Amino acid sequence: MPLPKLALPEYDLVMPLTGRKLTYRPFLVKEEKLLYLAMESKNEKEMIKAVKTIIKNCTNLKENEVEGLATFEVEYIFLRIRGKAVGEVSEFKVTCPDDEVTQVEVHIPLQDVEIDVPEGHDTKIMFDKKVGVIMKYPSLDVFVNQNMTEGDVGIDDIFELAAGCIAQAFDEDETYDSFTKKEAIDFLESLNSDQFAKVQNFFETMPKLRYEMTVRNPKTKKDNEIVFEGLASFFA
Repeated sequence: MPLPKLALPEYDLVMPLTGRKLTYRPFLVKEEKLLYLAMESKNEKEMIKAVKTIIKNCTNLKENEVEGLATFEVEYIFLRIRGKAVGEVSEFKVTCPDDEVTQVEVHIPLQDVEIDVPEGHDTKIMFDKKVGVIMKYPSLDVFVNQNMTEGDVGIDDIFELAAGCIAQAFDEDETYDSFTKKEAIDFLESLNSDQFAKVQNFFETMPKLRYEMTVRNPKTKKDNEIVFEGLASFFA
């Protein structure tokens, strides 16, 4: 006779920026084990695969929808799933910036961590009064495949990433939404330095998980403003 099944709680989530609604549940022990094994491997691709598998299992999103999520959306959803599974507060120690020695334990309420969109960030980029592009956000897979998470990022990697994130180009007469990667790269290479800087700024100001808090150094008695950005910083 099969053993009884436990009822799993479900929660509603409204995605920032898009306003999309979805439901999710806490991850189970089998899924937590998958995550730990990936973390122990220290293989970035394995960790990303585990995070995406957990999101697929724990939300009502379809597989292709998960694959299409932007990096910051994956982090946001996983943070909410993790919070309901193992606790809404993340506790760890940080080093006080004022003396760079003293460590203080911090408690971050995960439900208060939101996606920050820098002022002026826009997916629409105008290169002059007539020509512009509409950008889309890269997925986690794109970042890893283009080596954008590594310290040594080459100019070719930047062009490949940018070309793959052009959703649409336009001028005063026409809209272009069907083009090859090579055509996109050729277009980017035709820009001048100031115009290409606008593309770089799009990536530099992309939305990200962000949380600010004040930490008092018990030795110096000084208050330190500390900013946590990106998923990894909430589980140091």
